[in-house]
Order: sequence, then structure tokens, then C-alpha cells
Amino acid sequence: MAGYSPAMSATSVTAAVVRSEGAPFALEQLELSEPRPGEVRVRMAMSGICHTDILIQEGDFPAVPMPVVLGHEGAGVVEEIGSAVTSVKVGDRVALSYASCGDCTKCMTGQPFHCAGFFPHNFLSAREDGSTALASDGQPVHSHFFGQSSFATGAIVPERSVVPIPDDVPFEVVAPFGCGVQTGAGSVINAVRPQAGSSMAVFGAGGVGLSAIMAAAICGCAPIIAVDLRPARLELALELGATHAINCGEVDPVEAILELTGGVDTSLEASGVPGVLRQAFDVLAPDSLCGLIGAPPLGTEESFDVNAMLSTGRIVRGLVEGHSVPQVFIPQLIELWRAGRLPMERLVRAYDFDQINEAAADAVAGRVVKPVLRISG
Repeated sequence: MAGYSPAMSATSVTAAVVRSEGAPFALEQLELSEPRPGEVRVRMAMSGICHTDILIQEGDFPAVPMPVVLGHEGAGVVEEIGSAVTSVKVGDRVALSYASCGDCTKCMTGQPFHCAGFFPHNFLSAREDGSTALASDGQPVHSHFFGQSSFATGAIVPERSVVPIPDDVPFEVVAPFGCGVQTGAGSVINAVRPQAGSSMAVFGAGGVGLSAIMAAAICGCAPIIAVDLRPARLELALELGATHAINCGEVDPVEAILELTGGVDTSLEASGVPGVLRQAFDVLAPDSLCGLIGAPPLGTEESFDVNAMLSTGRIVRGLVEGHSVPQVFIPQLIELWRAGRLPMERLVRAYDFDQINEAAADAVAGRVVKPVLRISG
């Protein structure tokens, strides 16, 4: 297990700890160390719950060590900064996003989403030297999940994961920008960059998929086809910019999309459900892109007809965090929200921190699109 990095005066925080695979989130009092030179201590105000948090809590991502504090859509106020921090100051309101090393070729050429150390920096839930910022009675609890571990009243966060935000932007709105929204919207705006009038099919109308649908509408795509099992989510997709909705529990979505379009210019797999990626591939027109943005359980594999790829020039590509540089893209998302083109209020539902297990269950059951936790005032 990683070692705890003690401080001269540790701060007491309340955190939702997952102690073993499949165990519920349990609120515990933990010690939080002081920030190191390149770190920031943030008092967490809100945190979104992401599909990946639930996958790990349920045991579908065993690479993440436990006990651990999850959460990676945090927003709050800077309470303390390390001696080398220059981009924020105490009292700043901030959104939090994924972690990256800052030193590899990809980071240094503006592609931190393809950081050579993306997996260890985000999933191994410790600093690079293996230490943690959290402890329970002196025993380490894994921190720094996606640079944050935002399911806590306070967190130690690397400066590269911190994005200053204006005073008038509600934490409830901006918290999901740090992962789910920038993954969905960024995959369209930053990675696909569709031409106006091009067709797009989005498989999965959760927070990521609906963000992609809103972005497709912003880019002028048509038709925009939403695919999901839940009628309420399909209705919401139509209200947020989709031109067509297909209930994959009632009809074969591949047949329906091919009948409607003959093949789409872009498809996005945003459900994380094994087997759906093949459907998203099969609806492509020649020389078109299928973007994989939904996270399935670790070890999931998919098969393709190789000749169907070879002879048509179809592409399947993983799109991580919407190809977003958070310090650049989150301010752009805020401006889209201000303009009424990214109405996050339609997606989120707030829960008190001690309702975290209820919020996660509601997300799994499809009763809520994007649960957001009120961590502290």
C-alpha cells in the first residue's frame, strides 16, 4: 500500500471511502496532509458522480487500489497553495479535472489527454512517489484519484488539475464539466470537428452522450440520432438537439439508422455497455469515424469484421476526456452555458453528501442523468 505523506498540521475532512470492491461509499473522518509545492488544497463544494466512479466502486475496475476516495468532477474554493503554485490563489473558485504529468512529449505538445502516464496519474490514486494525501488513524487511504478524490470536504490537487472559474458560475453547473461534459462535448468539438450538415449517431443518452448531442447541435450536425433504452432520456435528447430518437429495446438500432441515413458520418459509443461499440461501428458510412468515449468494465473486448474496416476506410478511435485541455476548454464550456447552448440544469440533480449511495443507485437505475453531491457550503 502507498504511504501516507504526513504534515505538521493535518486537516480533518469528511470523505466517502470505498474500502473494498463492491462495498458502499462510507462517510469517514480522515486526515488530509498539507499541499506540496506544486499542489493546491481545495475545499470541495460540489462533485458530480461519474459512471467511472460507479464502475470502480462496484468492482469492475480492479486496477484501482483500495481503500480509496473516488470522485473526479469536483468544484470548490482554494484554501491553501503550495510554494510553486502560480495559476491560482487562496479564495479562488475552481473546477477540477483530470491529471497529467506535464513533462512527456504529449503533455508538452498540448495533448495532456494522451499523457504517457495517464493511467497511473489518474487511476492508481496516489502521487507519483506512491504517497497519499489521506489517512485514517495514520493508515494511508488512496487519494489523488484523477488528481482529485473529490468525494471529500477537502482535497489535495496538483496545479495542472485546477481551473479557475468566474464567481457567477454555479458549482452545481460547472462540476460535471471536469469529466463527463468535456468528454462528450469535447469529443465532438475538439476531436471530431464535424462539418455543418454532417450526420451523427450517439449511442447512450446519459450525461456524456447528451453532452455530445448538445455539442453536435452547436456544430450544426443533421441528422443527430440518439440511441438509448430509456424513453425519458430519449425525450430529453430530442429537447436538447437530437433530431431522431431510437429505442434500442424496441428496434434494432443498426437497421433503423441504416434505413434512415444509409450510414452516418460519425458515431459515438457513450454507453460503456459491452457490445454496443460493434453497433456503433456497423452504422458508419465509408471513410467515417466511430469514437469510443464510454468506459466499459476493465478487460472488455470487441470484435470487428476486418474486411468491413479495410474495404471502407472506417475508423474506430478512443477519445479520452474529449481531447480537452481543461484550462482552455472548461472556460469555453462556461461561455456555451452562458449563451444557453449547454443547459446543464436540464441534466443535473443535487444530493446531500450523505445521500451518495442513493445518488449512485439512482444513476445506475437511470432515474437521474447526472447526480451532483453537495459536499460543503
